[in-house]
Amino acid sequence: MLLLVGLGNPGNKYADNRHNIGFMAVDDIVRRHGFAPERRRFQGLISEGKLGGQKVLALKPQTFMNESGRSVSEAARFFKIDTDNIVVFHDELDLEPGKLRVKKGGGLAGHNGLKSLAAHVGKDFRRIRLGIGHPGDKARVLNHVLRDFPKADDKWLDPLLDAMAEAAPLLVRNDDAAFASKIALILKPPVHKPAPKSKVENDQSTT
Repeated sequence: MLLLVGLGNPGNKYADNRHNIGFMAVDDIVRRHGFAPERRRFQGLISEGKLGGQKVLALKPQTFMNESGRSVSEAARFFKIDTDNIVVFHDELDLEPGKLRVKKGGGLAGHNGLKSLAAHVGKDFRRIRLGIGHPGDKARVLNHVLRDFPKADDKWLDPLLDAMAEAAPLLVRNDDAAFASKIALILKPPVHKPAPKSKVENDQSTT
């Protein structure tokens, strides 16, 4: 069973913050694929559904970001879910806005939600890193992540969320590269140029 985890902070005050893009990603997947209504369990909001014919759980910890691991570890223990089958959607300062990268394990880059997860379930969970850009000054980071996305960001944010929801069934195959590739194709489909006319066609068009 796969456990999809969106990282964010609970409450309307934080709902549209950059730090809450993980919540937004999970919400779009839940809506697109008709998951069951959310229930309060494991110090979070959890919903059950299917992706690619397989049972999947979606969890949004309600512990605030820096204690996210407590909620995730409770759910993982209860359902006996290995760390390999935990997929975490989170904001990433080191990526430009709208960029997406997929990785497993690795460094925590000062992200308090990831630190908490590593402390409770280990570092080898799968990560969907969602770029929100860096404000350029470390002193401005907190204000940056806890500010709402500006309206101008809708032009990349909404398509990215839609593309992740469409590609989500690939996650149950443990094929994160295919997931990332499909999103790239959805966001920038290849341009098909018309085939050049044959010499005969060109000759006929001039008669």
